[in-house]
Amino acid sequence: MATSEPSSDSLQAEFLKNNAQFAADFPDGNLPMPPARHALVLACMDARLHVEKVLGIKNGACHCVRNAGGRASDDALRSIAISQRLLGTKEVHIVHHTDCGMLTFTNEQLASKIKEDLGVDVGDRDFLPFANLEKSVLDDIRTVSESPFVAPGTQVHGYIYEVETGKLRVVG
Repeated sequence: MATSEPSSDSLQAEFLKNNAQFAADFPDGNLPMPPARHALVLACMDARLHVEKVLGIKNGACHCVRNAGGRASDDALRSIAISQRLLGTKEVHIVHHTDCGMLTFTNEQLASKIKEDLGVDVGDRDFLPFANLEKSVLDDIRTVSESPFVAPGTQVHGYIYEVETGKLRVVG
């Protein structure tokens, strides 16, 4: 049966071709390591959310950390700590979005699927799904604000990006 999805090899070739075009006229090779705006954005990995375009972030301006759901997971907190302590960021912006896949399952459902597909028991691992979008943003604002790894007084802002309209709304 034919498929319209590109093979991994053709996708890799496309990426390399695109990169060659990008690198041919690359203007940003001398940007400093610390982000110019002293901010970090934590956002969902969803392919419909192009964080830099949505927020108007230029190359070198902010750190962008992405994961499933844009959650303040242990690894996201690790990135925030490094960004603050070593690279001078002072604020965190959390972006979740409508129609998020994290709204569609529970830990138990995903654990069962992993067991069924891979034969692996994930135990009580929390994949950080959520049932309420606004509450998830508020929970992550609180998690970041209360983390012992995040500098006291860090400004933490939350948003919901509407994939249907392209609009961003403030939460919290």
